[in-house]
Amino acid sequence: MKGSGFSLFLIITSMKLIKATENDIPLIQDLARRSWGNAYADILSGEQMDYMLSKMYSEAEIGSHLRNADYHYYMIQDENNGSYEGFIGYQHHYEEQTTKLHRIYLVPESKGKGFGKQALKFLNGKVSENGDQRIILTVNKHNTARNFYESQGYTVYGEGVFDIGGGFVMDDYLMEFLIHK
Repeated sequence: MKGSGFSLFLIITSMKLIKATENDIPLIQDLARRSWGNAYADILSGEQMDYMLSKMYSEAEIGSHLRNADYHYYMIQDENNGSYEGFIGYQHHYEEQTTKLHRIYLVPESKGKGFGKQALKFLNGKVSENGDQRIILTVNKHNTARNFYESQGYTVYGEGVFDIGGGFVMDDYLMEFLIHK
């Protein structure tokens, strides 16, 4: 725009998804803590976050996932600077012809760069390759991530309150995405 004093810069963000191994467990735990502190600070108590992180992201829990042939973790790496920005964890054949997206988390400073959208497109491809036709997930009813999922074609098909122990519950929407072949 000549003479307006306005400049437009386009930043191309490129990411790489790297299959996680047991050596990546400390990195997954760190990324989970960093992303949860931002995503759930206004939704869950500190006690519930600590409880859930200690249960869901223990070395034993993640290790058991990584040893399950249907469960996959991928690290989300920013190819521009080599930093790890988050991760995705999903399980094929969770139900008949259904993959469950258990986890997709990005650190706060990486949000809005397209990593989440690219990770979901990657997941769609992996689901199609493995013969499933549906992706399901749960999202806290107060988490704005619901809007992100809806923008990517996911729809709410139910809701549930799940007792997770320790006197805590998860109050979630159940969402799905149908793979069109």
